[in-house]
Amino acid sequence: MTTIAKFEVKYQQYLDADGKLKNKKAPAIAKDFDKLKELYRGMALIRQLDTKAYALQRTGKMGTYPAATGQEAIGVGFGAAMKDEDVLVPYYRGQASMVMHGVRMEEVLLYWGGDERGSDFQNEKARQDFPIAVPIATQSLHAAGVAKAMQMRGEKRVVFTEIGEGGTSQGDFYEALNVAGIWNLPVVFIINNNQWAISVPSEIQTACETYAQKAIAAGIDCVQVDGNDMLAVYQASLDAAEKARNGGGPTVIECISLRLCDHTTADDASRYRPDGELEEGWKKEPMVRLRKYLEANKQWSQEEEDAMQAEIVAEVQQSVDNYLNTPVDTPESMFDYLYAELPERTLAQRELAIARGAK
Repeated sequence: MTTIAKFEVKYQQYLDADGKLKNKKAPAIAKDFDKLKELYRGMALIRQLDTKAYALQRTGKMGTYPAATGQEAIGVGFGAAMKDEDVLVPYYRGQASMVMHGVRMEEVLLYWGGDERGSDFQNEKARQDFPIAVPIATQSLHAAGVAKAMQMRGEKRVVFTEIGEGGTSQGDFYEALNVAGIWNLPVVFIINNNQWAISVPSEIQTACETYAQKAIAAGIDCVQVDGNDMLAVYQASLDAAEKARNGGGPTVIECISLRLCDHTTADDASRYRPDGELEEGWKKEPMVRLRKYLEANKQWSQEEEDAMQAEIVAEVQQSVDNYLNTPVDTPESMFDYLYAELPERTLAQRELAIARGAK
């Protein structure tokens, strides 16, 4: 028997759990402290947004919400690697990358509050992005389609899309990888491996050693990174984007992290998590890690931390106020964006909605 092919998955980490540089060949961002402070603030902003969103849901002011606690470095990291002209095709836990690419926090809240106007992004660079995808893995195919359109137009742009590790079991994900590989599309697939597909752990989710290796069957480059290491996430995303932008094709990046919260506000993770997992997870989480690195390089202080947190609390509260003070949309609006001209059969339904709304 002859071996006809061999494959490998490389792992990338620069900052260890103590915030110390583990890799001497650290990327340029390791010394770009202004950029690192910006990314640190981005993580803190998303954590505060998630905290407020949970409070809104618990007090009946918003619907179900999926927090990203402990995974902030993933969305913030690859979101920061995107250029303005790039396109984001998010999944339901994508608020970090969305905000990094210009989506307003109140728009995220509006969406989860059941108001579709939350998907009408007002920021110019975000207006080309796709709305949140709740169906599992459908966004992967959408991203491949957008990337094909860019390729056909000869545009030097990149599509980023994110998926949870459980979502990679869906057929849509494999189909998206297949066409991305065949057509050499400018798309970056981010796998947010937070260890739990709702209540299903990886050991019964897949027989693969890594989720990154699912790319190999499609002929796509892949890498696994420490998803709690901002340097690793950002650099891998930057490298993949530049490769895609210059005709090098797609990449799959698996980011290893741990969900330090419930799957959504409708979940109780304490029913399935093993004892001690959360305690260990908080020791490795991304914000503390990056803060330790900044402090070790005399680039951060408690005074700066206090000032930043005060700014963020006020900023998030303003977004919450904007959300709560948004006038309720009219019932008939559900019909107004379906067709250029409403069919006859739908006109009667719209009139009924207006009549019932008036009551």
